Amino acid sequence: MEIKKKFSDKALEDFDLIDKAIEGDEKSYADLMEKYRRPVYHTMLKMVRNVDDAEDLTIEAFAKAFKNLSKFKKDYTFSTWLFRVATNNSIDFIRKKRLETMSINAEITKDDGDSLSIDIKDGSLDPMEEAIKSQKIEIIRQFVSLLPLKYQKLVKLRYFDELSYDEIAQELEAPLGTVKAQLHRARELLYDLVKNSKNVI
Repeated sequence: MEIKKKFSDKALEDFDLIDKAIEGDEKSYADLMEKYRRPVYHTMLKMVRNVDDAEDLTIEAFAKAFKNLSKFKKDYTFSTWLFRVATNNSIDFIRKKRLETMSINAEITKDDGDSLSIDIKDGSLDPMEEAIKSQKIEIIRQFVSLLPLKYQKLVKLRYFDELSYDEIAQELEAPLGTVKAQLHRARELLYDLVKNSKNVI
């Protein structure tokens, strides 16, 4: 077959795992995540330069990829598609974290002759950003409903209320290290949910 000539053995193995995953084989999801979790995480870390954000983005990348796995077409390798999903999501994340500004049309000329434009913060999201945010929240909400109760509040504060780690520690009156450790454990459980239950996503 032409597909065997076009792709490497590794890519063909991925195609086989994808077919099995779509058919309901939960182990195939786990195998795909096991193969690519670390490289995806390191790519996210290079992009955002923050361990916690990189872990969050890695979860989102696999959640999005697995949710749309039935739409994957074997025109290119799974790894290419997965990293495109991950990097696009990361770029969106980076763009949102930057200070969003809109410039006032008129420029002020300073005494030294240089021009100065005035920027004010525009905190609103455009319709596309709102849709993306809603989709992410819905995916995470489905995962959270299956977490042990003690982790649900932590995840809600982090992902739904969008509090920082320091703010969560203050809210719960808990040490920052404890909050980070428990959220790390919650992320591991979320990974397990992604791997082991395609019905969640």
